[in-house]
Amino acid sequence: MRVIISAGGTGGHIYPALAIINKLKERHKKCEILYIGTTDRMEASLIPSLDIKYVGIPMKGLNRKNIFKNLSVIKSFNDGIKKCKEVMQEFKPDVVLGIGGYITAPVIIAAHKLGIKTFIHEQNSIPGLSNKILRRYADVVGVSLKESMKYFKGKNVIFTGNPRSEEASCAKPVNKSKYGLTESKKLVLFVMGSLGSLTITNLMKTIIPSFKGKDYEVLFVTGKNYINSYKEINIPHNVKLVPSLDDMLNVMKKTDLIVTRAGASTIAEITAIGIPAIIIPSPYVTHNHQEKNAEILQSNNSAIVIKEKDLNKQNLIDTIDSLLSSKEKLLIMKKNSKSMGVIDSATKIVEIVEDLVNGR
Repeated sequence: MRVIISAGGTGGHIYPALAIINKLKERHKKCEILYIGTTDRMEASLIPSLDIKYVGIPMKGLNRKNIFKNLSVIKSFNDGIKKCKEVMQEFKPDVVLGIGGYITAPVIIAAHKLGIKTFIHEQNSIPGLSNKILRRYADVVGVSLKESMKYFKGKNVIFTGNPRSEEASCAKPVNKSKYGLTESKKLVLFVMGSLGSLTITNLMKTIIPSFKGKDYEVLFVTGKNYINSYKEINIPHNVKLVPSLDDMLNVMKKTDLIVTRAGASTIAEITAIGIPAIIIPSPYVTHNHQEKNAEILQSNNSAIVIKEKDLNKQNLIDTIDSLLSSKEKLLIMKKNSKSMGVIDSATKIVEIVEDLVNGR
């Protein structure tokens, strides 16, 4: 089997793509995979470092504020389709997958024009612009959330869940001593994306000292851009700061409560494991889809949502303390969260790929 997979821009697209690649390799030892991404985003350095064959296509997203700047975007889009056709005619894929990000648009359109079977996947509750365009070019559409199926009416749309969830479910728990944490104490994990958040950083500098004397521990992933911002504050012994976590899923397996954004992969991970959550949706994303993602969990009583504009030291600390002091409430949230999880998503997607390749 020969597969081209494309995803770009953020970990929310790239890590689900990697979960699919891992499952493809597991089920098909001789599977040949080519990854098409951008030349200047996260995937351009990450994917080649994993020894995955990679082709970078110069591509930019639409400028929503100044439409006149989109002339160069349109040119790069058309050039991208042409380049993708050339790559596909040489690689000869059996199927092409688009797992999110604007780079997937020229990839899927090129495959469609060449008569190659295509699959796209939507991680969020509201589809992004690329997938709104690509739904007409896809043979099968997979979605992470049942709520987004309505946006793909008339297509072969399948509820698959997010492929990252399967890896989360299978992850082994970390030994907490690796991060100077105590096995017997409850753990609150703060994660605000791979790069972190300036707003949350400024707030956390005032909050962190307030954790002194609490009977739980805090592991705060600052984001690589903000770790140095905390040098001027006194950090209590029960708080540990790290810029990033290479074993995030393993740490999540030992987490009692997570404070996080509402990216699609994060939602998939916490529901696959079943972690009670305090969610602070990022208000800086298109269609405000993080808030929509978070509301789905809150309506299922598996998370508490605090909007960034309403967030302050008192309500965050009070919410954490209230949840951790109620074993019954945590157990209910954990059960409800896990009931939403899909723990075989990558397998489902690979089975769809197999059907497309075999003409089923």
